[in-house]
Amino acid sequence: MEWIHSDIAGVALVYIYVAILLIVTEKILDKYPTVSRKVLHIMTGNIAFLLPIFETREVMVFVAAAPFILLTYLMSPHTPIKSIRGRTSAAGHSMGLVYYSITWTVLAYFFFDNMVVIAVGILAMSYGDGFASLIGVKFGKKKYKFLGDEKSYLGSFAMFIFTLSMIVVALFFYGIDITQYVLICMIFIAFVAALIEGLTPKGLDNLSVPFVIAILYWFL
Repeated sequence: MEWIHSDIAGVALVYIYVAILLIVTEKILDKYPTVSRKVLHIMTGNIAFLLPIFETREVMVFVAAAPFILLTYLMSPHTPIKSIRGRTSAAGHSMGLVYYSITWTVLAYFFFDNMVVIAVGILAMSYGDGFASLIGVKFGKKKYKFLGDEKSYLGSFAMFIFTLSMIVVALFFYGIDITQYVLICMIFIAFVAALIEGLTPKGLDNLSVPFVIAILYWFL
């Protein structure tokens, strides 16, 4: 029965952590919408370090992760509930949080037995993409366009650096030995992440980046 206690603790920690993030970001939403959006975007990724608490795939997927698909959709501009429609879109969240939830749910279902794969995907999406946008918008002067979306070279470089850094952190956390081969693979994966983020339009990088990077890590 110990696994039940562990799963309950995992679910509780995830919900409490997300609730705290939402409360904090909503409180600063009106005055600092960009900061609010990026704090939520980036800090959500720390769920990657709560994964080992879970003992069963079904609890992580259907109790901890999947419910957030509906919850975040109801907070999006597309919700049928008018009173909370676009609750977070003012801060630029839009469908991004929904994509987050979909990503975690799918990765948890397929890679529960290899949780570092889930973590790599989540961290590339959160820290990598989050800092890419934050730094690119603030400091990126030289821009490029792909399919109508404007990105900055500095933002893409930030995507590479933060994705690589957080993948290394994840490997240490999950007890993976960082050999020369592993390090070369991580550099390649971070480069691919930056490339995908730069070429994916319409905010869909919250789906493309984590899925491709997780699969690439698993394959390598």
